[in-house]
Amino acid sequence: MSGPSPDARDTGRDPRRSAPLRLLVGLLLAEALGLAGLTAFLLFEIVTEVPDSYAAAIGITVLAAIATLWLSIIAINTLRGFAWVRGAIVTMQVLQIAVAIGSFQGLLARTDIGWLLLVPAVAVLALLFSRPVLAATARRGD
Repeated sequence: MSGPSPDARDTGRDPRRSAPLRLLVGLLLAEALGLAGLTAFLLFEIVTEVPDSYAAAIGITVLAAIATLWLSIIAINTLRGFAWVRGAIVTMQVLQIAVAIGSFQGLLARTDIGWLLLVPAVAVLALLFSRPVLAATARRGD
């Protein structure tokens, strides 16, 4: 089923252009941009510093790059209205919340980073389950 839902046709509004959906996509793209910055920083650190383990440093950098690409793909396909993005978004946000919780505790706790990760993740999850976003991401197939 591609195109607006029957409810959207009745009102003449396309749910894929709703404000909550655009805000959701904006938050996802901001997270992807943050991950891209992290990836660039990690690359810079590999080049300018001597890591304890090059394999671990390269592995973490590659994982950050993959996460950046995947989050960008999710954001683009959210605008296209695919239903599969909901599961992918929940997974990414739950992982982000787990990292945020870890940032609040421990010997080297960084509450500023914890809040920077936690607030957008909770906002994305709240937006994801709003009626306009659920209606906009109901497309299956294609």
